[in-house]
Amino acid sequence: MTIAFPSAALEPDGAAPFVLALPKGRILKECGPLLARAGVVPDASYLDEDSRHLRFPTSDPALDVVRVRPFDVATFVAFGAAELGICGADVLMEFDYPEIYAPLDLGIGACRISVAEPAATVGSDDPRTWSRVRVATKYPTIARRHYAARGVQADVVHLNGAMELAPSLGLARLIVDLVATGSTLRANSLLETEVIAHVTSRLIVNRTALKTRPEAIGAWIARFRAALA
Repeated sequence: MTIAFPSAALEPDGAAPFVLALPKGRILKECGPLLARAGVVPDASYLDEDSRHLRFPTSDPALDVVRVRPFDVATFVAFGAAELGICGADVLMEFDYPEIYAPLDLGIGACRISVAEPAATVGSDDPRTWSRVRVATKYPTIARRHYAARGVQADVVHLNGAMELAPSLGLARLIVDLVATGSTLRANSLLETEVIAHVTSRLIVNRTALKTRPEAIGAWIARFRAALA
């Protein structure tokens, strides 16, 4: 059921609409029902990932949405290009922007950040004896922090994709990556050996926008909280 929210309660006449940054890919589709319950229906073309348009109006004149890469959502919000965003907790962990406030866990996009290595090498030695390890990942900060907590130096090979190839091609002993079903790991003879963190998507807001326009930002937070209920 869609909840009715009058736009006039959110924005004064003539104010520019807020911008909500949404991640491309799987989460974009999962956002749809949540947005609808919050009374926001983006232009239908926003789901067309072949479209060259990146900014879209919504059914609420107080809000536009932009469609960006998942890792870029936090950057758009942190630097004030978007006042709000929907972003995976993995991205917040990796960048840890102080300019971002994440008031709501939206409960969508569930997955995990995990360590995986070739099934053939699992158990070949004790990780507690390692002093350093080479890791392929798109999460260098998370990987280094995880191993530093164990007194292990992580030599990171920073990749943006195809992490599963790294061990078989000699780039790294293991990988740290986002895992949903684990099917890609299994297809590449990798075994998930450790879960670093469970991940869901969060509503994030720019702290400066929250400070300078608290009533309007607070109203949007309330809309999403009501949509979750």
